[in-house]
Amino acid sequence: MSVILADVLSPAVRVHVLLSAWQTEWLSLVALSVEVVVTGWYVWATRRLAARGRRWSPWRTTSFLTGMALVVVALQSGLASYDDSVFAVHVVQHLLLMNFAPVLFALAAPMTLALQSSSRRTQRGLLKVLHHPVVEAVTHPAFVVSVAYLTMLLYFLTPYYQFSLEHPLVHDLSHLHFLVSGCLLWWLVVGLDPSRWRLSHGQKVAVLAAGIPVTAILGIALTGARSSIAPMFHTLGDTRTGGSILWVAGELTTLVAMGIVLFQWMRHEEREADRADRRLDAAERAAQGAAGRSVLVAREGGAGSGVPAPPG
Repeated sequence: MSVILADVLSPAVRVHVLLSAWQTEWLSLVALSVEVVVTGWYVWATRRLAARGRRWSPWRTTSFLTGMALVVVALQSGLASYDDSVFAVHVVQHLLLMNFAPVLFALAAPMTLALQSSSRRTQRGLLKVLHHPVVEAVTHPAFVVSVAYLTMLLYFLTPYYQFSLEHPLVHDLSHLHFLVSGCLLWWLVVGLDPSRWRLSHGQKVAVLAAGIPVTAILGIALTGARSSIAPMFHTLGDTRTGGSILWVAGELTTLVAMGIVLFQWMRHEEREADRADRRLDAAERAAQGAAGRSVLVAREGGAGSGVPAPPG
């Protein structure tokens, strides 16, 4: 009986399904259309910038295209056909939407591209949006961190997860929520695009560190669960496997990002120290030069007036 139940709940993931079972529901097609339009705009904007004689980093373009490809894999590929039946696959989908794709989008600096490639009128409109009180409130670090991390706890540790599986529209909106919250979070951490909130390296580390206990709590709760996260959809073993993936992959992503930020912080401090040393050296040379000129003037003045110059 348990074997039959395991086949019905949390079915085995088949490679041919992952490769061929592309989503054709109307909402998936709408999402795919939006993804194609946004990608087309990004490529068009880079070409428009090039036509003006300004170079856009190909690494940023590659980052954006890779991030969009991950979103397509998460939402439209055969992976999405398992997102409501296999919890481990749902966790992979969650990581793609909240961690991996958003950090690539942040590295692609789409807002910077929009500002540089658009007309002055459009630039003024975009800057007004960026500095609108609502946008500044929504992008405030405290708000972003709270929404990104607390909703993860709410989603995975309350009946809301099963509720979303029972209501497909809620499930799809949850995907959108995690993608947007992930983009806002990594926008702060990467910091390439203009923002009202410019974080120091220490603040970036703090933002990332805030996610470590959240991921640990989720990992411990799910891997040590005594019942399935959604008994009508997943087995207990699937719940524990998904929890392990979430715990390990989530913590590794955070630790790698923290390591990169710490490295950048050290490089920044080294450059600041070098600049300070150069300023001190320049000031010392200027002081020595001024002292030498004072002595020379004093000697010349003494010689011209018949008064002996002070001994050198």
